[in-house]
Amino acid sequence: MAKSFWSFGSPGQLVFGRKSVKQLSRLVSRFAWRRALIITDRNLLDAGVVTSVQQALGDGGATVEVFSEGEPEPSIAIAEVSLKCAMDFAPDVLIGVGGGSNLDLSKNTAAAFTHNGHPSEYFGFDKVPGPTLPLVCIPTTAGTGSEVSHSMVLTDADQKIKISGQSDYFRPDWAIVDPELTYSCPRQVAADSGIDALTHAIEAMTTVDFDQLEVPPGETCAYEGRNVLTTTLAERAVRICGRYLEPAVLEPANYEAKDQMALAATLAGMAFSNSGVALVHALEYPMGGELHCSHGLGNGLLLPYVMNFNLEARRKTFAKIAGLLEAGTEHPDRMEAEDAVKAIERLRESIGIPHRIRDIGGKEEQLHSFTEKAMKIQRLFWLNPRSASYDDIYQIYHAAF
Repeated sequence: MAKSFWSFGSPGQLVFGRKSVKQLSRLVSRFAWRRALIITDRNLLDAGVVTSVQQALGDGGATVEVFSEGEPEPSIAIAEVSLKCAMDFAPDVLIGVGGGSNLDLSKNTAAAFTHNGHPSEYFGFDKVPGPTLPLVCIPTTAGTGSEVSHSMVLTDADQKIKISGQSDYFRPDWAIVDPELTYSCPRQVAADSGIDALTHAIEAMTTVDFDQLEVPPGETCAYEGRNVLTTTLAERAVRICGRYLEPAVLEPANYEAKDQMALAATLAGMAFSNSGVALVHALEYPMGGELHCSHGLGNGLLLPYVMNFNLEARRKTFAKIAGLLEAGTEHPDRMEAEDAVKAIERLRESIGIPHRIRDIGGKEEQLHSFTEKAMKIQRLFWLNPRSASYDDIYQIYHAAF
C-alpha cells in the first residue's frame, strides 16, 4: 500500500548569518554549560578559524578543551582517540567545528561518549539508543550539510570503505552557519565542498517519491524519498549553485558568493537528509575509501555519469535542473534533460574537479572491487529512480574511468 504521508527532520535550531558564531556565548549562559569540548583539526586551529568559537564559549563562562586531531574522511581509529579525549575531559556540551569530516566525528563522539559505546556501534540506521549530550555543529566549508543532517560517515581503514550511520539523535541540537568562517577556505576545498552541495541537491530532487519508496520486508530505510518540501529546498540550492558556485571558488574576495554557497549547502543538507541520496553516494563510498579522495571530489567526479544513467527515469526533473543551473541564459525554460549533464560538466571543469577515476589514481582493475562494494549499499539503491544491476554499476564506473 502506497504511503500517504511524509515527515521532515531538521536540527533543533538553525542560526544563519555573518557573526552568528557569537550566539554561542548566549547559549552557554542560557544552558549553564561549564565544560565545552571543541572537535576540530590542526589546520583550522593553526589558521585561527577556531578562535572566534573559543572566544564565544569563554565569554559565556565555559572552560574550553580542544581536540584538534580531526582528519579528512576520519577513520574509526581517530574516532577512538576523540572518544578518549571526551572521556578524560567530561564535557557537558560538544562543539563540532570544520568541514563534514569534523562534524561527523563530533556526532560519533557525542553518541559514543553519552552511551558508553564504541565508535563502530553506530553504523547503519537508528543505532544510537537515545539522546546525546548537547551538540552544536559549526561548518567552516559550504558543502556537506552535516550540520543539519542525521548522518555521519567514518572510514573503515581495514576494509577500505566509508561507512555511514543515520539516526535522529545525530541531528545537532544547534547548527550555527556563519559564512565568515568559510571565507579562508582553500580553493580546492571550496570546489570539492561546493560540488558536494550541488550533488546533494540534485540527488534530493531525483530520488524516488515518498509514496513510491519500496523497502524490502524486514529492512528499514533512513530516508523517505522526495516530497514537496525537500524538492523546494533542493531546487533553491541548485539555483544558488548555478549562479554562485563558480565565483565562490574562483574569486576569493567574493563574499556574497560565499554567503550564498553557505546557504545552498544548508538547504541541500536539509533536503537530502530527508529525501535521501542515491547512486552517486553508493558509488563514491567504495571509490573514495580505496582512493582516499575527498567525499565531495568523488561525488563531483561521478555525478554526470550517474545523471546519464538516470536520465530516462527523470527527464522532466533533469530538464528543470538544467534550467535552474542555466538561469542566467537566454532561454532557461527550453532546456532538455541532457543539458543538465552538460551544465554539470562545464561547471566541474571550471572549478577544477577531475573528470576521470584514472585522474585521481584509480586503476581499471579496481573497478570490479568498487562495484562489489557498491552493490552492498542497497539502501541507497532503493532511493534511485532507476534500478541498477551489477553490470550497470560496473558500466558507470567504466564510463567514468
